[in-house]
Amino acid sequence: MRITVQQQTVVTAPYGAWPSPVDAALVASHDGHPEYVGMVGEEVWWTAPRPGEGGRRALIRRRTDGAEVPVLAPPWNVRSKVMGYGGMPWAAVDRVRSGPLVVFVHFADQRLYIHEPDAPGGGAPCPLTPLSAVGEGLRWADPVLHPERGEVWCVLEEFTGPGPTDVRRVIAAVPLDGSAAGDRAAVRELTDDRHRFVTGPRLSPDGRRAAWIVWDHPRMPWDGTEVMLADVAEDGSFGGARAVLGGPEESVAQIEWAEDGALLVATDRTGWWNLHRLEPHVLEPHRPEPHRPEPPAEAAGGREGALGGRPVELCPREEEFAGPLWKLGHRWFAPLTGGLIAVLHGRGAPVLGVLEPRTGELADVPGPWTEWEPALAVNGTRVVGVAASPYSGHEVVELDVCTGRSRVIGSAHADAVEPAYYPRPLARTFTGPDGREIHAQLYPPHHPGHTAPDGELPPYVIWAHGGPTGRAPLVLDLEIAYFTSRGIGVAEVNYGGSTGYGRAYRERLRERWGVVDVEDCAAVAGALADEGIADRARLAIRGGSAGGWTAAASLTATDLYACATVSYPILDLVSWAAGGTHDFESRYTESLVGPFAEVADRYRERSPLHRADRVGSPFVLLQGLDDTICPPEQCERFLEAVSGRGVPHAYLTFEGEGHGFRRADTMIRALEAELSLYIQTFGLIRSDVPTLELLKSAVPNSTGGAS
Repeated sequence: MRITVQQQTVVTAPYGAWPSPVDAALVASHDGHPEYVGMVGEEVWWTAPRPGEGGRRALIRRRTDGAEVPVLAPPWNVRSKVMGYGGMPWAAVDRVRSGPLVVFVHFADQRLYIHEPDAPGGGAPCPLTPLSAVGEGLRWADPVLHPERGEVWCVLEEFTGPGPTDVRRVIAAVPLDGSAAGDRAAVRELTDDRHRFVTGPRLSPDGRRAAWIVWDHPRMPWDGTEVMLADVAEDGSFGGARAVLGGPEESVAQIEWAEDGALLVATDRTGWWNLHRLEPHVLEPHRPEPHRPEPPAEAAGGREGALGGRPVELCPREEEFAGPLWKLGHRWFAPLTGGLIAVLHGRGAPVLGVLEPRTGELADVPGPWTEWEPALAVNGTRVVGVAASPYSGHEVVELDVCTGRSRVIGSAHADAVEPAYYPRPLARTFTGPDGREIHAQLYPPHHPGHTAPDGELPPYVIWAHGGPTGRAPLVLDLEIAYFTSRGIGVAEVNYGGSTGYGRAYRERLRERWGVVDVEDCAAVAGALADEGIADRARLAIRGGSAGGWTAAASLTATDLYACATVSYPILDLVSWAAGGTHDFESRYTESLVGPFAEVADRYRERSPLHRADRVGSPFVLLQGLDDTICPPEQCERFLEAVSGRGVPHAYLTFEGEGHGFRRADTMIRALEAELSLYIQTFGLIRSDVPTLELLKSAVPNSTGGAS
């Protein structure tokens, strides 16, 4: 049946049967976004995804004439593996006469390289660091160039044995003359390895002090960190290292120096990541007077400064001015010339503002952007970041603080399809068990030329984000449009444990992973059905990594979902906590589940692998074969446990892919497989994707096909 509304023909067709110009290839070509922005003189540089080039990250420079050009040609891949998730992989300085000098990490071998892109003849990059045959070798991140010293300072992650946790991390100085390219001994270590994790150093304006952040197992950086301060000698060595802020129950996510020598910190000591200031006199070396007892080192859950001085809160708000430190070099605030501070802040989605620290006044930047990435960079009174909105993809945006003008300067959004096909999100707060709030965003089915028959309710897919200490951003995502434009709704759930809503909301998941996340997703799904928004018989759940855990755990805890898409998941807590993952998250389960020695039964009881007999709904498993965070063996053991139970399923594996998919052909295959699962499970009528064969046996293969 056809009807005409405002001179537009609208076709009535069942949900899930609508045609769409948003195909999987289009989605794959737009996957990823700019990251790791920096200022190099008057130029702005960043890394950008290249799904069609094997998933590499390109280093892009925006020249002063506005041209965007690659700094390095394929196959150079600017990406670090430090802590599994990486960190800032490049640093550059502008030399007036000879052009920029850049140091970067190449993903393939994780070595540091030096390059002069404007040199005559454009010579190839030269290695600065050696290879190591031990474990996973040497890795580098968060570099800071000191050409006047002839060095680059950065975090060194060094494997000391074959196991994933045989690793040490220090701050190290690498000579720029290439003398360490074949000689590990030429790398100068600036700190010892008494702390398991370190961030890159931040040098004070006078060059006399360096500050960095540390933490240790079993804490994650959003649980508790400490700020270390050291004196820098003339030869560049660090001395007198001491903790000046933080503690086991206080998370300091970022530090930066102010022009006057004060240390600016984003700490959640108030229950929210707010900005604080440690005055310069507090940071001087502690020399206690005779016969005077030293002040207590610990108070209010954290250190109060080297002299017991209390950090000054700059803008007290029940908002987040920082986030979880998953990657080294994340930057939520940046001091500007003259004392102002560019900040990202908000509940849920962060926006860009400019803070006057003396008065606490905060002015937000005008513009259409509703979500900013933790990638701020400044030069004088210019601020550059990466921002997006529900109707535009991630762009590189510049703010001139003097004029208040903001504009897109790089990776400008261009509509890949008619914007009428974009989803139209709704922010919602649902009520979960015990009356707790659950934040979510809904993307109802939407198509400019199609509507569903009266009385039909749409299928909905619940999306569980990864982390689990993370959050689903409210931005334009063509992967969501892929489903909504076909008549399938999407609900992203920021379940208890998500960031953006304060420490108390984040800690709802403490020792309750596999319970709170599963309950919150189910509460949203059930509410959608109760409200007549979704078809209760056609609900699904999907997620990757920790979201894959939640999706799989949901299949074993409730019969609410008709099917599930589970990507690179955690399926067995027992093996994951016993050396089955990388070092960064190897003790994560102690806060998410509890100490294994004390609650071993809990690890088994919650693991989908050990509850496989409860799985009764069809599912598809998607797994990268190079994944060291959630290894493929967990999927294979899960399939063995499900085998013979008559549950339709498919297992797709992808060579060359790690934790998360980056290659265009992988993303196309994975997305079409997911849609095929919904077509078959929900009884949809379409023929625009290959049929995924759902089998009832479990014989894994590694060819990218179904098992």
